[in-house]
Amino acid sequence: MSEVRLTIDYEEFSSVDQMEPRDRELVAAAIDAQKGSYSPYSDFQVGAALLLDNGIVVKGANQENAAYPSGLCAERTAMFWAGANYPDVPLDTLVVAGSDHGVLCESPASPCGACRQVMAEYQKKHKKPLKIILVGSKRIRKFKCVDDLLPFIFDSLTLA
Repeated sequence: MSEVRLTIDYEEFSSVDQMEPRDRELVAAAIDAQKGSYSPYSDFQVGAALLLDNGIVVKGANQENAAYPSGLCAERTAMFWAGANYPDVPLDTLVVAGSDHGVLCESPASPCGACRQVMAEYQKKHKKPLKIILVGSKRIRKFKCVDDLLPFIFDSLTLA
């Protein structure tokens, strides 16, 4: 047996003002996307802004349902829309912002496992790192690729 240590590198900002202009625009778009949230059960609004390589920004918002498994996260809403409408355009950056009862969370909301796996699939499909930015009011984290959010990505299965 051997013990192995896993480290994850990311940038952390205490304010959106410390970020590059394009990233600031994407953060604003993700926060704005929360307006499309349908979250009557949790009152937790999530918005996502997805920058495609062609410069288009796609927004998504979480959609809840009384039958909980029938809802969909903001991240997948944006990625699936982009995949359906721009199937051959790589994804560049995905920004996620979460609010609780209409107030932006201090710490960034982290994507669920299902969303991380979908991010990994698109990253693999396009053979290009997908940058991830997680937004909170007191802290913003920027990751260079999905692997930093999902080590040991499930991508080894070949379906024929």
